[in-house]
Amino acid sequence: MKVTILGSGGQIGAYLLDYLTEKGHEVTGVDVVEGPHNDLRVTPNTYVESAIKNADFVFFLAFDVGGSRYLKKYQHTFEFVNNNTRIMANTFRLLERYKKQFVFASSQMSNMSYSPYGVMKRVGELHTTALKGLTVKFWNVYGIEKDMEKAHVITDFIRRGFEETEFEMLTDGTEQRQFLYAEDCCEALETVMNCYSDFKPTDPLHITSFHETSIAEIASFIQGQFNMIGRYDVKIKPGLAKDSVQMDKRNEAETYITGWWTPKTGIDQGIAKVFQEMKKNYD
Repeated sequence: MKVTILGSGGQIGAYLLDYLTEKGHEVTGVDVVEGPHNDLRVTPNTYVESAIKNADFVFFLAFDVGGSRYLKKYQHTFEFVNNNTRIMANTFRLLERYKKQFVFASSQMSNMSYSPYGVMKRVGELHTTALKGLTVKFWNVYGIEKDMEKAHVITDFIRRGFEETEFEMLTDGTEQRQFLYAEDCCEALETVMNCYSDFKPTDPLHITSFHETSIAEIASFIQGQFNMIGRYDVKIKPGLAKDSVQMDKRNEAETYITGWWTPKTGIDQGIAKVFQEMKKNYD
């Protein structure tokens, strides 16, 4: 199958490109990191249009997004809102023009009206439903990240452990999250693609581990990895603030997708895999 991944340079997109290529699909990646001809904000764009037009299936993962530190700093800026507005307007117009089967990557934050990121994702969901595409909601997917300025909590903690030794969390660590390893996420996305006709645009396709872990527990797992390599000096200390990014608990994880797919990787296993990969950069 000819598959186009919009946002192939991001955390999930990079994993998905490798995963689907290994499965024998003909995969085209589109991401602004590859140059201006890949920029979804620019129209007209013959390269992007061709990538969508010639695809059998499109994964719309592209978004200006990052972890909690990034969102806290940037999501209320004009640049953040403008970037994502342009990405969505141009991409949905092309998906509508060429009547493509596609998946839009949303977030468990999409009903959080105080969050510009959540609101933008909700707008994307409405476009997707109108075009009869499928929306998936990611819950804290983690894995190797190329852009550490936008790093999510697990990769951020590991990097800082190697570079700073002692550091403080953004919060007190008591908040709970559902974390999903990136390779499990890829398997879920492939399942949705292969079983596309089984689903309706309104189906609640939540891609998550369905298991809650506190940020303090994440810190403990990561400190354990450092201890295993003799780095007993690494200390991840709780901060004073309460969670200010994902405060709203109304968005509960729906288990509907487990009729087709279930996650395989435990949080401790996933952290160990990411840690060992990141460690190579410091050996």
